[in-house]
Amino acid sequence: MAGRWNWRVAARCRTVDAEGLFVTGARQREARQFCRTCPVRTECLAHALDQRIEFGVWGGMTERERRALLRARPGVRSWADLLADARTAHYSSVAEEPVDSLAVGEREYEQLEESA
Repeated sequence: MAGRWNWRVAARCRTVDAEGLFVTGARQREARQFCRTCPVRTECLAHALDQRIEFGVWGGMTERERRALLRARPGVRSWADLLADARTAHYSSVAEEPVDSLAVGEREYEQLEESA
C-alpha cells in the first residue's frame, strides 16, 4: 500500500542489538522494560499479533502474553485496526476532559511530594 507509514523506522530497538528481545525466562522482564518507552509499541504489538509471531518480545509483550491475548480474543481480524481505534478513542476522550480535571491541584502536588 502506497503512503502507509513504516513504523519500524521509529522503533527503539532499531538502534540497538535486538537479540536482547529474543530471550527466555526471567530475562524477558528486562526486554519488556526496554519496550516501555518505545514510540511505536502499539504498532509493533499489532504486527506481532496479526502475523502470529511466536518468538520474542514484541510491543512489550512476551510470547506467552500474546498467546493468551489471541486465545481471549479469537474474533479479532485486525489487531492493527483494533489498537489504532482504541488509541484514537483514548486520545479523543482525554481531549474532551476539562483542563481542571487533568491538572494536579497544589494540595495534591504537595501530598505527592511528601509521599515520595
